[in-house]
Amino acid sequence: MKKTIKLAVVAALALSTTSAFATNGSALIGLGAKSRAMGGTSIGVTHGAESGLSNPALITSVEGTEVSFGGTFFMPDVKNTNNIGGGDSTETSAADLSVIPEVSIATKITDNFYVGVGMFGTAGMGVDYRDTDAVQAGGTQFNMVTNLQLMQFGVPLAYTISGFSVAVTPLLQYGSLDINYVGDDGAGNAVQNGAGVAQDLQFGYNLGLSYEISDFTLGVVYKSQIDMDYKDQLVNAMSGFGVPYTNTELSTPAEIGVGVSYVYGSSTIALDYKQIKWSDAKGYEDFKWEDQNVYALGYEYEAKTWALRAGYNYAKSPISEQKLGSLGALPSGADMAGLLNTFNLLGFPGIVESHYTLGGSYALSEQTSVDLAYTYAPEVTNTYKNFVGQDITTKHSQQGVSFQLNYDF
Repeated sequence: MKKTIKLAVVAALALSTTSAFATNGSALIGLGAKSRAMGGTSIGVTHGAESGLSNPALITSVEGTEVSFGGTFFMPDVKNTNNIGGGDSTETSAADLSVIPEVSIATKITDNFYVGVGMFGTAGMGVDYRDTDAVQAGGTQFNMVTNLQLMQFGVPLAYTISGFSVAVTPLLQYGSLDINYVGDDGAGNAVQNGAGVAQDLQFGYNLGLSYEISDFTLGVVYKSQIDMDYKDQLVNAMSGFGVPYTNTELSTPAEIGVGVSYVYGSSTIALDYKQIKWSDAKGYEDFKWEDQNVYALGYEYEAKTWALRAGYNYAKSPISEQKLGSLGALPSGADMAGLLNTFNLLGFPGIVESHYTLGGSYALSEQTSVDLAYTYAPEVTNTYKNFVGQDITTKHSQQGVSFQLNYDF
């Protein structure tokens, strides 16, 4: 067991150096291949050890010890057109492939007490326009590069009695943020804005409840806000446009959710609702991100040695257009609302809304099985007014392939 945990830690840390794009804003729709195949449902339906960072109360479904590890190959396609001089310049972000780690362990200590370990890449976002011209055909992407990576390490602790389970997951979150771009010093000279990668470690917690009655499972989860300090990343980014910004934190927002699942024969249907509190999270609130109501629907058909899964996930984009003039003008005369529109659509375009998912499992033996999942988010196009009152347009679609190996003993 100790050897397995050490290998899991090494694998997770090795993979965590890559960046992750995301789906519900900057948060992944699901953690683990089973959840992602079922539209991200995980609050009221158990996925074994995989549930440790989703709803820790559900690890009580593990019969002995379960180890799962794998990852997601995430493939966003982002295009931006930013008009600042009467012309159009459409460029494609080079940040089109990320690897997101997923490692979890859960074990039954007694008939009532369960413990686990979870290490997941949980959220992120990023674009890379370094290969584009700083100014081209009257438009610009400023050679912008953004890269947010979040990874959580948690230890779920669950207690169950008479079908009711309660759990807490103390967790440590690692985060890194990099924002840099080529600006203008006001005299037509190019200036590099950015201070390199900033990193932080902070603690948080998840709380989970579940109750099984007949063929129904009900679940409730709360995830705490985690305030991450990335030194002067946001300060430097805004100062390049003459904004006297002082906040250094970009928080992981709090979440609260409920879920239910129903088993009938070989089939399971699951429904989740959660709210992501972007409007209260430091940094995101300044960039006018709105709370997201996330709806997820999942289905599973399970046979003796295999299972099929499908799902759908929807959340309205947390980013909305800020009306020009509503937030005042910058010292340079540029519009502040338009600047937020520019940063949101160019650097942090978490605008996809619908996600369609498929997947399944196959048992290689009585102890070993593999999970696969495919997620697809169709293209969304948003056009706002930028800081000079011209159009900025972003098109964003996503695909993801998840793989997971499970071992029970």
